[in-house]
Amino acid sequence: MSNKTSIQGSWASRWIFILAATGSAVGLGNIWKFPYITGENGGGAFVLVYLACILLVGIPIMMAEVFIGRRARKNPINALIDVAQESQGPKTWGIIGLIGMLSGVFIFSFYSVVGGWVLHYIKAMLTGEMQGVTSDQAGATFSALLADPATLLGWHTLFSIMTVMVVAAGINKGIETATRVMMPALFVLLIILLGYAMTTDGFAQSWNFMFHVDFSKLTWNSALIALGHSFFTLSLGMGTIMAYGSYMTKTASIGKTVLTIGALDTLVALVAGLAIFPIIFSNGMDPAAGPGLMFISLPVAFGQMPFGQLFGVLFFVLVGVAAWTSAISLLEPTVAFLVERFKMKRKSAAIALGVVVWSLGIACLGSFSFMSDVTLFGKNTFDFLDYITANIMLPLGGILIALFAGWVVKDKFAQEELELHGAVYSLWRLSMKFTAPIAVAVVLYFLINPLP
Repeated sequence: MSNKTSIQGSWASRWIFILAATGSAVGLGNIWKFPYITGENGGGAFVLVYLACILLVGIPIMMAEVFIGRRARKNPINALIDVAQESQGPKTWGIIGLIGMLSGVFIFSFYSVVGGWVLHYIKAMLTGEMQGVTSDQAGATFSALLADPATLLGWHTLFSIMTVMVVAAGINKGIETATRVMMPALFVLLIILLGYAMTTDGFAQSWNFMFHVDFSKLTWNSALIALGHSFFTLSLGMGTIMAYGSYMTKTASIGKTVLTIGALDTLVALVAGLAIFPIIFSNGMDPAAGPGLMFISLPVAFGQMPFGQLFGVLFFVLVGVAAWTSAISLLEPTVAFLVERFKMKRKSAAIALGVVVWSLGIACLGSFSFMSDVTLFGKNTFDFLDYITANIMLPLGGILIALFAGWVVKDKFAQEELELHGAVYSLWRLSMKFTAPIAVAVVLYFLINPLP
């Protein structure tokens, strides 16, 4: 089985896989959430805890997803079934792949709406609509956008088409080509914004906010936040890494590759914080504003500072690229499944799935206007899909992947793919059997039952 090839194709090199997986991991949360939770939970002390969680939970589960995908060279459902049967396990383990693929579909439906917001703000920055606006005016502009379903539909449709076009073109001509352009562009944009941020009065304050080691701010809740983010930031539990792993070259080291992806994802998040928060602090704004930081606070700051229009455009293009690369990875597992299971042409599979997620997206964008009265368990469609994926489906998928890799897959197959031996392999196996599933189960419990 280990010598199989995927009918979808394969990455041209190990670094293309690294960039593609990093593009999947780097999303909207990296741009504003990680820097903020770092500053609020002890700065450098929180980073140390977060890195420990990445190494003990995130990296081991990611290694498991990659080796399962690469060993079977199939979509997540069939990969899990094949690897399970190879180890004399039941086919029912394929349910993990189904949970992940459904998670990707549900996430894309509201993620595309947010991607549409970003596209709208790129246009607003380009045309100078946000120049000189006050906080109240920026807030009113954002509220008006949410209440305008026709405009939201247009941007949501454009973002969906952009994503489907890349996925439909295939691994090499589509995702790989886009990755070669978008990921270097993302890094360049980050460096440009960081260079500008270093010239502002708020850079020293931002550095202190994010990296000052203050263990007194570390609490049980801080550890939970670090653990939860270490899992979610690597796109685990949604089938993406398994699908991308199935296109990975046989000669590439899974351990070294996954460590590189984790390091790049963390680096992007930290640099994003150093690029954004100096602007916030220089303008006396609240770094805890969450999504409002991106669509209200920052437009005000860009509208009032020198060269603000230029850097505002660059910032929202950066966010747009991050959203786009993540969105592409959300569709790939299900498209691969449709191609392999139903023998569909890739283009037809991508378009069919695109219609489904686009339709779900209409219900999500309608949550702010014409469907605001439609609720599921007390939440509108947008919030419900966000809640059920982030708080239930992804953690559950992560727990099951760890248990599968730890208790079902035979040692000889895991060692053959991971090329780990001795104490290092024993530590990975220990993480899969006990550390990772218990840790993610704790996150799952407290996501459903938050601490007071």
